[in-house]
Amino acid sequence: MPATDNFSHNPLAGVDAAERLTARIEGLERELPSDARQRLLSLLAEGGREPERLRDALSTRLMEAFRDHRCRASFGLLYELNGSHLLVQVAGRLRRYSSQADPGDVLQEVFFNVYRYPHRFDSRREDAFRVWSAMIVRNTVLKHLRSQGRGGRVEVALDDIGELPLAVDASPLSGVLEREEGQACGRAYITYLQLYLRFFTQLSERERRALHLVEVDRVSYREAAELLGVRMENLKMVIFRARRKIHRSMRRVFDGLEPQDPQDRDASERTERDPRGENTRMERGASVSTQREADPSEPRS
Repeated sequence: MPATDNFSHNPLAGVDAAERLTARIEGLERELPSDARQRLLSLLAEGGREPERLRDALSTRLMEAFRDHRCRASFGLLYELNGSHLLVQVAGRLRRYSSQADPGDVLQEVFFNVYRYPHRFDSRREDAFRVWSAMIVRNTVLKHLRSQGRGGRVEVALDDIGELPLAVDASPLSGVLEREEGQACGRAYITYLQLYLRFFTQLSERERRALHLVEVDRVSYREAAELLGVRMENLKMVIFRARRKIHRSMRRVFDGLEPQDPQDRDASERTERDPRGENTRMERGASVSTQREADPSEPRS
């Protein structure tokens, strides 16, 4: 990506700006189809546009070309056309928050986000890139300030409220991408639920009953303890250990390891001893043992 020192060079400046831009666009023939190049050239051939409006129109078409064809040369020209005025926007927002951050560094993040999320760009409006990039500048600056601020919080200026553009209908491409992301998320969630059910069924009957009462029937801990005939503190330990067993088994699967049988874990728990060599407390009547589960990652007392 070009350095910020090059922002002083504006391809739209000078009497020969149209000729230079025409040559640059024609030089995209190796990366850009002829119809896309022609749309760019027709904007220059129209004439009569003010420089800002011409930049808006060219930028929208260049961003469209990058979105559809991943034309890096068009992204480079887009960077040159918009670097200077986006740098001014970034610097102005940083001053508003009295930030000492380097505007050039933040601007690099802005263009990184432009490069990373082209599928979110809607090119139906001629000034689409100006509106979209202004929103990216705003979000990038706020994210940068949060990362540098105390406790991850930052005060938002009143002028920033309501600056987001009105939502527009999704393009066919963005709609397809959103559906694919939704389907992938749904498959992952189903896999997660299947794993949870698998390890839930491996719990003891008391553990399954306790989890069902609290998490499915949504009864209070006190009511669940009365139904199971145990003290409330013991019920809490039963639920804690049951959740931990499920969590550890699922984590082992996600790490590519074989899940440990819950019965093996229970056996290791019953053999744990205290520092004096005496047996730890065992289950009393219907209550579950409150001793800590043996785990090599936990310090031993």
